[in-house]
Amino acid sequence: MSDLAKKRKTVRVQFRRRREGKTDYRKRLALLKSGKPRAVVRKTLTKTIVQIVEYHPEGDRVLASAISPNLAGHGWKHSFSNTPASYLTGLLAGKKALKNGINEAVLDIGLSVTVRGSKEFAALKGLLDSGMDIPHGKKILPGDEGLTGAFIDEGYPPDFEKVKESILERG
Repeated sequence: MSDLAKKRKTVRVQFRRRREGKTDYRKRLALLKSGKPRAVVRKTLTKTIVQIVEYHPEGDRVLASAISPNLAGHGWKHSFSNTPASYLTGLLAGKKALKNGINEAVLDIGLSVTVRGSKEFAALKGLLDSGMDIPHGKKILPGDEGLTGAFIDEGYPPDFEKVKESILERG
């Protein structure tokens, strides 16, 4: 064997989604080991997406889903990217999940940094208020003022309550 062959080392290329910074496979495996569906919460610059996803070897299956622009059908006239909209989106997704017979899940916020009272945890609070059972710590949930939008504008709390009642009635 030549000296050049001895010096070469095998380079292990990571999975594409890992290289792109889209998936933490160690965290994903821990969530999948629970055997429960995942409550996947993702936020973009303009909306919040909440999905109840179940693992299958052929590919994950979405069992229930809601995105914040769906709130317009319930009378929401404000931004789709703030904390109250995230809460209402979680509430809507939770109601859809309960209709489909799913009453428990584990929270999956992906690569988002955990910050107390953030939009991801506002969506979690919405899922919990819909009646779903999701393990969580009480300190991470946003306060009532943050959920209703009272800190944003005086017009938020009345509109928030109307939309919340609409979601709870219609699902």
